[in-house]
Amino acid sequence: MARYPQAILVTCCVPWDENGRLLEEVFRRHVRDTLRHFNHVYIFGTAGEGHAVDTARFQRIVQIFYEETRGEDVHPMVGVIGLSTANVVERLAFAYQVGFRAFQISLPSWGALNDRELMTFFTDVCGEFPDARFLHYNLPRARRVLTGPDYRRLADAVPNLVATKNTGGGLEAVASLMTHAPDLQHFFGELNFPYGCLYGECSLLPSVSLISPRKAKALFDAGRKGRVAELFNLQKECYDMMVGVLGPLLAEGRMDGAYDKVILRLGGFEEMPLRLLSPYQGFTEEEYQACQRALCERFPNWLPSAEG
Repeated sequence: MARYPQAILVTCCVPWDENGRLLEEVFRRHVRDTLRHFNHVYIFGTAGEGHAVDTARFQRIVQIFYEETRGEDVHPMVGVIGLSTANVVERLAFAYQVGFRAFQISLPSWGALNDRELMTFFTDVCGEFPDARFLHYNLPRARRVLTGPDYRRLADAVPNLVATKNTGGGLEAVASLMTHAPDLQHFFGELNFPYGCLYGECSLLPSVSLISPRKAKALFDAGRKGRVAELFNLQKECYDMMVGVLGPLLAEGRMDGAYDKVILRLGGFEEMPLRLLSPYQGFTEEEYQACQRALCERFPNWLPSAEG
């Protein structure tokens, strides 16, 4: 049995005005809107600009997120991205004091960690909060992508490491994670989630499918219930829509938040500004409008009006 429940885990982005100040009421409405569809939500991954916020912004947003996720059967998570154990623990301690007990962490990225440093990081960070649960955000930006055997060693030594988040890699990478560390709940993106389902219980981390929560839920349900043909048909549909709508933007290689804010707008939350915190670049209104036209013309069944 996995250490964390199977779920759809959804990011909440942060809206900024032209001076980089939090648009508090827009953020609150965004969280509430997300909770209409999903009950496992988090802040401060790459899409939520956890790498870019200063301490004051971090603390205020954590407080607001706590206030907005007090509903029954809501499972909130706070992410922390930092360059050292001390940086990470400091921010985790604040969120812990506010009341959170589920956290998302990534490896320090100034230099790739060796095996001994990797174990030290997890035991020091997770051991500081023994009654909390931790998800590891496994991404190339951290300079080391963990494999199934890496997670096996960590899971055996760190009992409150409960989940991972992986959006890259194909069948081989997914098989390694699912085979060596099946007791961790692995959250996969739309394109590798179907591969995970071939090996057992896993979870969904939607991105492009958030344009249509109905599609994200259908993909998750098909995987959870073993409807393999439907599962891979939906995988193809997600890929075709992503390339057909976001294709011209994908080549830009922007930060995740730039794409996620476009996706939120396409999904009907039109209040979300497209800008990112300095120095990162969001997309323009003209680029967004081109995506919207492509969605309307080529994938009308993905439009918010088709949700029913």
